[in-house]
Amino acid sequence: MSEAPAPQSTRAAILVPFALVTLIWGSTWLVIRDQLAVVPPSWSVTYRFLVAGLAMAVVAKVKGERVALDGRGWMFAGAIGLFQFCLNFNFVYRAEHHITSGLVAVVFALLLVPNALLARVLLGQRMGRQLVVGSGVAMAGIALLFLHEARVGPAGTAATLAGIGFTGVAILAASMANVLQATPTARRYPMMATLAVAMLIGAAIDGAVAWWLTGPPVVEMRAAYWAGILYLGLAGSALAFPLYYRVLRVIGPAKAAYSSVIVPVIAMLLSTLFEGYRWSPLAALGAALAGVGLVIALRARRPNR
Repeated sequence: MSEAPAPQSTRAAILVPFALVTLIWGSTWLVIRDQLAVVPPSWSVTYRFLVAGLAMAVVAKVKGERVALDGRGWMFAGAIGLFQFCLNFNFVYRAEHHITSGLVAVVFALLLVPNALLARVLLGQRMGRQLVVGSGVAMAGIALLFLHEARVGPAGTAATLAGIGFTGVAILAASMANVLQATPTARRYPMMATLAVAMLIGAAIDGAVAWWLTGPPVVEMRAAYWAGILYLGLAGSALAFPLYYRVLRVIGPAKAAYSSVIVPVIAMLLSTLFEGYRWSPLAALGAALAGVGLVIALRARRPNR
C-alpha cells in the first residue's frame, strides 16, 4: 500500500493556525509592555504560565489525555519548561525594560537562523533553495525594520545593546525548545497533557527564580494587569503554543520560525493603532520585504527529514 502524500504547508490546515498564532503573538508585545510597571518580570512570567498550565490541564482532561510520562517524558517536559517557558520569556520581559517592544519583536525575528541551523544539525533537515531565497528576502526586510527602530528608539547605546543581548539569549532558548518539539520523542507523548506539565514546570522554575531575584510574590491589583495575564496565559500561551507546535511538527522548525518574521510587522501595525507609531518609508519597505519573503518560504516544499 503506497504512503499517503505528505501534507503541503500551503494547505488551510497549516496556514490557518499559522496565521492565528502570528496574529496572537503579534499582539502580545503590547500586553507584555503593560506588565512591566509594578510586578517584577519573573513574577509576571510565573503568573502567566500558571494560568496557561492550568488551562492546558483542563483542555487535556476534556480531550481525555492522561499524563502518562515515563522518565524520558518527564525530562522532555522539563526541558520544554526550562527553555521555552522560563528562559525564553524571562529574557524577553527583561529586554523590554531596555528597548521598545517593537525592537524586541524585530530582533526576535532572527529565531529563523538558529531554528534552521539546529534543525540541520540535530534533525538532518535541509533548507532548499526556495527556503533560502525566502529567508534572504525576509531577513533583508527585518534588517530595514531593525535599522528604523534603532534610529528612532529612545534608549541609549548601552540600553539598546543590553536589550538586544537579552533578546538574543531568549531566541536561543526558544530555538532549543522548537527543535525539541520536532523530534520523535515529542510525538511519543500526548501534546496537551505534556504541554500542561511543561508549562507548570516552567511556572515553578519561574517562581523559584523570581523569589530568588526579587523576594516574595508581588501582586498588582490593577484590572488591566490581570486582564493582560489572562490574555497572555490563555490566548498567548494555552491556545497559541499547541497550534504553533502542530505546525512546527509538519513544516519543520525553520519554516515555522517565519511566524517570528511577520510578528514584528503586526506588532508595529497595532502600535500604529494604539501607540501612535508612525511609519517611515524604510519601515514600510522592511515590512513589505518580510511579507514577500514569508510567502516565498512558506511555498517551499517540506524539509527533508
